[in-house]
Amino acid sequence: MRKEANPTMNEYLSDHVHLTDDGTAVVILDQTQLPCRTEYLTLRTAQEMFDAIRLLQVRGAPAIGICAAYDLYVLAQQVSSDTPEAFLTQLRQQADYLASSRPTAVNLSWALNRMLDIAAAQTSIADMLSALHRECIAIHEEDIAMCRAISEYGLTLIKDGDGILTHCNAGPLATSRYGTALGPLFLGKERGMHFHVFSDETRPLLQGARLTSYELSRAGIDVTLICDNMASLVMKNGWIQACFVGCDRVAANGDTANKIGTSGVAILARHYGIPFYVLGPTSTIDLSCATGADIPIEQRDPEEIKQKFYAEPMALPEVKCYNPAFDVTDQSLISGIVTEYGICRAPYTESLRTVFAQKTAGQSGEGRNPL
Repeated sequence: MRKEANPTMNEYLSDHVHLTDDGTAVVILDQTQLPCRTEYLTLRTAQEMFDAIRLLQVRGAPAIGICAAYDLYVLAQQVSSDTPEAFLTQLRQQADYLASSRPTAVNLSWALNRMLDIAAAQTSIADMLSALHRECIAIHEEDIAMCRAISEYGLTLIKDGDGILTHCNAGPLATSRYGTALGPLFLGKERGMHFHVFSDETRPLLQGARLTSYELSRAGIDVTLICDNMASLVMKNGWIQACFVGCDRVAANGDTANKIGTSGVAILARHYGIPFYVLGPTSTIDLSCATGADIPIEQRDPEEIKQKFYAEPMALPEVKCYNPAFDVTDQSLISGIVTEYGICRAPYTESLRTVFAQKTAGQSGEGRNPL
């Protein structure tokens, strides 16, 4: 795994997951090093790719999907098989291995399955490799367009001068270009609008502190970093007009899985009468998952709570820890789910299926009327 030179800010915002020029490796921005260092990693082996996803060097549901698609294309070039059938068998094994790195973000399995489907539709190994290359590029390009569309819809929900509360990170680092939950803020900034963002630090991995506040500050957007347990106070003070969060999986009934602590923000927002919006692409919607109770929740290393980011441990070695990576926000607490095809409202069992009908029909989703 090779570290590469620091990029410029523009390159960082738009090109933090990509293929090398010769297409034989994947380059990612190592998010674990931010905000103190900006380092790129070059991934060539299945182990390096697995570790990059598992260790959060690449993170954010859409970015994981993009990375996984590129990963599988690179690994496909390393497969040694004489027949298309044997080639596809090995490719599926590699995909299964990558999919096991993180279970909650549905974009990971979605991107890998999409790549496998396109390979299976070909009749020769050469055609498979060509199709895989086209498909991973298409997944990335579609994500860029998706982020722009979500940003446009999200911007209709807020006005100039609003205070926005965020949790975790759903900007360009987690996706591409504008991002999802942060996308309306970047787009609004381009159009001369001004917002004040309160960024939850997002314990225990501090994505809000390390990533969201970094992205917003570098973009010139007014941002104030707060501890997670300060969200109630800033809401009570009247400083928040909307909450914007991303998502890693959306169940068919509208329950959403996002970074741990998100459900608490939604409960507080309901108490203070503040709209709570979830912004994410249709690729995060899992209609085969009936409710949030069916979403697998990743359990992470307890040491992330006790000693990560600390010079010394903050708890005794024998102290037990419970460290779920995500929680599920009940659909009843969500004011709207913003997708690239429009803004879904309750009942989500109907509006989410309408979104998929539009997607299947190839409609553009243009216009500003919510679904």
